[in-house]
Amino acid sequence: MGRTRFVVKMCLVMLAVVMIPAFGRALDNGLAKTPPMGWNSWNKFGCQGLNEKVVRETADTMVSSGMKDAGYQFVILDDCWQTGRDTSGNIVADAERFPSGIEALADYVHSKGLKFGIYTDVGTMTCAKRPGSIGHEYQDAKQYANWGVDYLKEDWCNTLPGQNSESSYTLMRNALADSGRPIVFSICEWGSTKPWLWAGSIGNLWRATGDIQDCWDCKKDWGGNGVTQIIDQMNGLETYAGPGHWNDPDMLEVGNGGMTKEEYRAHFSMWAMFSAPLLAGNDISNMTPDTKEILLNKEVIAIDQDPLGHQARRVKKTGDLEIWSKQLQDGGRAVVLLNRSPAAAKIAVAWTDIGYPDTLSASVRNLWNANDLGKQSGGYSADVPSHGVVMLTIKP
Repeated sequence: MGRTRFVVKMCLVMLAVVMIPAFGRALDNGLAKTPPMGWNSWNKFGCQGLNEKVVRETADTMVSSGMKDAGYQFVILDDCWQTGRDTSGNIVADAERFPSGIEALADYVHSKGLKFGIYTDVGTMTCAKRPGSIGHEYQDAKQYANWGVDYLKEDWCNTLPGQNSESSYTLMRNALADSGRPIVFSICEWGSTKPWLWAGSIGNLWRATGDIQDCWDCKKDWGGNGVTQIIDQMNGLETYAGPGHWNDPDMLEVGNGGMTKEEYRAHFSMWAMFSAPLLAGNDISNMTPDTKEILLNKEVIAIDQDPLGHQARRVKKTGDLEIWSKQLQDGGRAVVLLNRSPAAAKIAVAWTDIGYPDTLSASVRNLWNANDLGKQSGGYSADVPSHGVVMLTIKP
């Protein structure tokens, strides 16, 4: 009888192990221990503007502007670099736009001390009707590895009826593992099948939201989102992210002209609080001083890159006034006071809102003004501009 109970107990233990949800296991490829940082071509250049000259100039500027020193490392081609397949089924680059070829372009990016990324799709065609990877996963992964690709973004357009997202992305994960080269894997199915529930052991990052638009508040019928819509979609997903596996709220729009400086600061601040990939999406070869100031704020970047890898959570909401808190490796907190309203407002954070006793005396620093605010007890309040933030670190 004792043996029977032991066997039943062991079977239940084994079943429990098998049934551990995917979000409890991180993809074990040793990559993206902090959120990836770099540049992606799509938001600014789309399909028509992408070419070899743009990519080379971007790599040059990433170094000369100080972006590389600030942590940006990936230069990523999005859709429209490819035109078809050859007689052997190998993916072929657009020879007019990329006359030197993808391998030579990757070599150039690597010569700058940067890493190279590329784009594909799980379906029959990409979103721009270029060839997808379905049926060619292992062949494409090997080709990307041979070219020197370090990062792969895989989209979710033109899928087959009944095609399963988890199975499709697992297939590409296995193909990348078999390619012989370490390649960061970015899943891009727009949060449509709740990837945070299954993608943790498959991708290094997964889109948790619809596509971003260069606007503060502009929900589109087709699924495009302004910054505020994406902020709301990210709330509640913090338990699924961590080193090697990140919720991705889509690429940055900073510098593309659709928002004010305050709105871009808020956008960048919240992405850092989310431990989100920081992928610039502007023309970095022609940045304004304001854009450069935002993208190169090393104190804000440090919050994104904090090794603990926690994603911020919303701890208080009063109408359009919000408080977000993120635990840091040193025991401190990053805090954003976010004002979504059309007028400036005072926002107060109590230490009890962020997990500290109200008797605590803590050092407060404003990360955008780069000034220490001294020791504060019980809490802190600040005037926050409309559609803006005050971003703080609070440390005992």
